[in-house]
Amino acid sequence: MESSARREEAPLTPREIFERLDRFVIGQEAAKRAVAIAAHNHLKRIQARRMRRQSLIKKSNILLIGPTGSGKTHIARNLADILNVPFTTVDATEYTEAGYYGKDVEVMVSDLLFKSNHSVEDTQRGIIFIDEVDKIARRTQGARNGAGSRDIGGEGVQQSLLKLLEGREVHVPMNVTQAWNKSDFVQVDTRDILFICAGTFSDLHDFGDEGGRAMGFGADALGAKKKEKRISTKQLVDFGMMAEFLGRMPVMVQLERLGEPELLRVLTEPPDAITREFKELLSLDDIELDFPEAGLREVVRYSVARGLGARGLRSILEHVMSDIMFEAPERRHRQVAVDAEFVKARLSSLDDVELNA
Repeated sequence: MESSARREEAPLTPREIFERLDRFVIGQEAAKRAVAIAAHNHLKRIQARRMRRQSLIKKSNILLIGPTGSGKTHIARNLADILNVPFTTVDATEYTEAGYYGKDVEVMVSDLLFKSNHSVEDTQRGIIFIDEVDKIARRTQGARNGAGSRDIGGEGVQQSLLKLLEGREVHVPMNVTQAWNKSDFVQVDTRDILFICAGTFSDLHDFGDEGGRAMGFGADALGAKKKEKRISTKQLVDFGMMAEFLGRMPVMVQLERLGEPELLRVLTEPPDAITREFKELLSLDDIELDFPEAGLREVVRYSVARGLGARGLRSILEHVMSDIMFEAPERRHRQVAVDAEFVKARLSSLDDVELNA
């Protein structure tokens, strides 16, 4: 009996976390492995603290770097579901340095408290996903030490986040909408809150130590090779991220741009795939919906051509399906196929760019 109880309390293994992530997140194998290891270590750290043991395990905060639509938010949201912990997404650009007009960084913990139904215990083991973290890079590039004009939305926010990322007891407002009113607050320990930061760092090559953009014959090929290189901590510091901030993000994960094969799988394979959603919606109107692969390939090509990634697939497919969804209640007991010709016709009306067959 005791052994089974211990087995139930054992944290999920990295392989178990990876396999569960793999059901919902297409591609990004290296990123999923790194996140699974960090999450497992996070669970072990929480377990050690619950057993009141002194532990040397440090926080495994994660920095996700990758292009738009590569799955940064999707990985974080599904990880929270797998670990069964409260989860909130915040935008780094909404926050300012303490004392200035805008949100204080403690408000993001307040948001997590709200998501956990004001349970401090649940909040203290939750996940905060900070998006657009590249937008809070130091804007005054002239001074490496930060001297000069105040940067209240950039370096100031990074400085304010340090104590949260490392783990401190902070006072957070009970009411998210009235963050300025500190009379109603609660004390939250952020030592076991997992922070996942994400950013595109799209123009990072402009700040790299290998010089500016390649020019001349073969420049495109050289640029592509350069983008594939691993991003170093020095490049991030030169970009405008504080070394202290990066030091509190020990797990740095670089996501790859999803290609056509991966995006096609995104449309069809996951349990929550959008094509499954449309089929279920129309089945309620007694319509049998079919998505031939050729039609879905046109959707994928459109997304790739515009650099939208997986995020753009839903909006593209929503546009393609708009007429069918509008007429669905009037077309009961029918079969509808969203083939390549239908998709091309709908996408040609979206803009004037001609799609290649």
